[in-house]
Amino acid sequence: MKPRDRVLMALNHEEPDRCPMQVSFTPEFAARLEKEMKLGGEDKIHNPHGGGNTYELERTLGQDLLLTSVGWANSYYQEAKEYVDEWGIGWRSAEYETPFGVGRYTEMNIHPLAEDDTIDSYQAPDPNRPELYNEAEWMLKTFKDEYWIVGVTVTTMFETAWALRGYERMLTDFALKPDLAERLLDIPYQYHLTAAKKLTQMGVDMIWLGDDVGAQHAMIISPKMWRKFFKPRMANFISELKSINPQVKVAYHSDGVVNPIIPDLIEIGLDVLNPIQPASMDPAKLKQEFGDKLCFWGSIDEQHTLPFGSAADVTSEVQTRLKTIGKNGGLIIGPTHHVQLDTPMENFWAMVNTIQQTPYSTL
Repeated sequence: MKPRDRVLMALNHEEPDRCPMQVSFTPEFAARLEKEMKLGGEDKIHNPHGGGNTYELERTLGQDLLLTSVGWANSYYQEAKEYVDEWGIGWRSAEYETPFGVGRYTEMNIHPLAEDDTIDSYQAPDPNRPELYNEAEWMLKTFKDEYWIVGVTVTTMFETAWALRGYERMLTDFALKPDLAERLLDIPYQYHLTAAKKLTQMGVDMIWLGDDVGAQHAMIISPKMWRKFFKPRMANFISELKSINPQVKVAYHSDGVVNPIIPDLIEIGLDVLNPIQPASMDPAKLKQEFGDKLCFWGSIDEQHTLPFGSAADVTSEVQTRLKTIGKNGGLIIGPTHHVQLDTPMENFWAMVNTIQQTPYSTL
């Protein structure tokens, strides 16, 4: 079965030959994996989106989705030291050690709209630049017939806005300066909407939106505040994409707890929820409550099982997900975030092999 057909069946709540899979990596884990798989690295075109995937790596692993990213999320993991991205946001690297080597994350240290009087004169990057879409054009031309192609415009509103403003200031603005908060959100909203519409017109199969509005045990902002500031924009975003192509699927990403707004997301036309973080939400319960109206993407625990469990633990978790949240289709399975450098290789292969060697007919 072709990967794109496998994904389409799953998203139609049908059981394909096996559950479709999508996995992304930090750059350091990707380098370990390429070395282990003895890949030549000829395919240098990246799916940036803050990670280390190359299309060669994804295809060799037998993944079913290929991602192409346009937007602020591509600012992660750029230079090894300090840099300022095209939005004027400053970054620095923070190193960390694992049993498998030293890695680095990038974190923000300059917020160009921290002061109120900077907003009026701010000029966001131009989302209409043709070079932003060269990778998507190449990928659609090369892989559209075989793979499910995803246009990524994550950090759609909230994350880019608070990166521009500063996290605490942005949260305070929601309560004390709501008009200013609306203006801030409009900056990344308009950029990513333009990009998503362009990708939809080009022919991607899915648009992946999202912002982290959930924390480990509760939402970062109240459901009431989410409905005020985000729901109307997200509803219009989805509506505009589906007016271009009614068949395009829309996925939404938020880490953590988002149970209170799942009915709202369904109401405004969402097709797929990502990443179903099992330390925060019960995947099987989500399937029971919303599986007839919503598909899911992710669900393999990146916080505990993959880095700190045994290979047998990983195999057991994958099998549990396939039998519960994956029952009757409706699941794209994979880790709930990029596979991190601290993940043992035997755990990674336990995940991949169990997914690929478990036909739906055996569940």
